[in-house]
Amino acid sequence: MTEIEDFTDKVICGDCLKVMREIESSSIDLFVTSPPYNLKNSSGNGMKDGRGGKWANAALLSGYEDHDDDMPYDEYCSWQRECLNEMMRLLKDDGAIFYNHKWRVQNGLLQDRHEILEGFPVRQIIIWKRSGGINFNAGYFLPTYEVIYLIAKPKFRLADKANRLGDVWEIKQESGNPHPAPYPEELTDRIISSTSAQIIADPFAGSGTTAVSAIRYGRKYILIEKSPVYCEMIRTRIEGRNWNYAEDDRQYKLW
Repeated sequence: MTEIEDFTDKVICGDCLKVMREIESSSIDLFVTSPPYNLKNSSGNGMKDGRGGKWANAALLSGYEDHDDDMPYDEYCSWQRECLNEMMRLLKDDGAIFYNHKWRVQNGLLQDRHEILEGFPVRQIIIWKRSGGINFNAGYFLPTYEVIYLIAKPKFRLADKANRLGDVWEIKQESGNPHPAPYPEELTDRIISSTSAQIIADPFAGSGTTAVSAIRYGRKYILIEKSPVYCEMIRTRIEGRNWNYAEDDRQYKLW
């Protein structure tokens, strides 16, 4: 195993499982992450028939830069359980994982992600209330929230006074971010500022929002991202250069 100092404050471009397996056990304080949701495998969001769901410009119709987001469900669940097992191995005894996922209706039935989370120490569910989108299915109401699972080792405690926060967080979606599925800085700010974690990792780094918040609060970060394009975006963003091409006439080639 490689010592943790070789990974901190770096953007590592590669497969998250392979990279995490290189890191020494019990070396990370906190994971803040949101994996691909496997949306193109869904029957109810319009992705399969070309409607594109609620994402601007149908950004996820082709999946991510290096991930098509369309795995058979049992394979997807197995993959995510492998990832969570590695995160648990890497956590210190007082560490935790904030794992953002989304419940969905598949073939008329709710998937609450128990196939992924069964057996893991889920301490709490936080509801991230975001603004609504488009509902293509007349069988249920428009979903307006996502779920953040707090998966915690026994000694995990929040920072002083953070327990006063409620478990429903009303935070708007990120806007003007060229990544097809970003989460907002306000969300990662709240999570990271609510803990005393010093080393924070995100194995599905996306546009690097976890690192932005970690830097803001004086913490170290480890980002792992499979897509070289997204890795370039993150490094440019962290360096303070013009990473967000959505604000002008240029566009990153993200899909």
